[in-house]
Amino acid sequence: MNSLFPSDKITFDIPNGIVEYYPNFFNTLQAKELFNKLYHEIPWQQDEITVFGKTHPQPRLTALFGNEGKPYSYSNIVMQPHSWNSLLTFIKNEVEEICKENFTTVLLNLYRDGKDSNGWHADNEKELGRNPVIASVSFGAERSFHLQHNTISDAKLKLTLQNGSLLLMKGETQHYWKHQIPKTAKEIKPRINLTFRIIK
Repeated sequence: MNSLFPSDKITFDIPNGIVEYYPNFFNTLQAKELFNKLYHEIPWQQDEITVFGKTHPQPRLTALFGNEGKPYSYSNIVMQPHSWNSLLTFIKNEVEEICKENFTTVLLNLYRDGKDSNGWHADNEKELGRNPVIASVSFGAERSFHLQHNTISDAKLKLTLQNGSLLLMKGETQHYWKHQIPKTAKEIKPRINLTFRIIK
């Protein structure tokens, strides 16, 4: 179990939402080992996505794991979950210790380089219910994470998600905010992101 001190937690003062950040949730050695295992052991897939009437490969690789075979749908993609394995169960247990939640599902994203991205969106699918808790763990290369309020134009937040970090989005965040991982022209090594959630 991780030994976290209050100073390791950063809470951002934002309207209509709760965002908390643990930059060193997993230490450097743990994070490196977990990244390598995830990179080589997860059955990554690349789905087709349709945007503005055009269909193209999603700009990242994904995988879904979860309870009881419950599918997860977003952007007209329906993903069927694999059963939990020991590696993901270990990470899940560590995250749940901090969140005090029992997550049913994890969506994994593999950003292979700076060209891979995730456009503006909210995790507000109906199967997540009202005010979902989203716990996001990052391994590998650091990437920029942007948040933007839906109606308050100057309410913005930019974070650099570190290797081994945990980001929590709670309360009304998914109803009032959108977030993205933008493309970057920099040469960047792969990043793996795990977003834990509860499917009702």
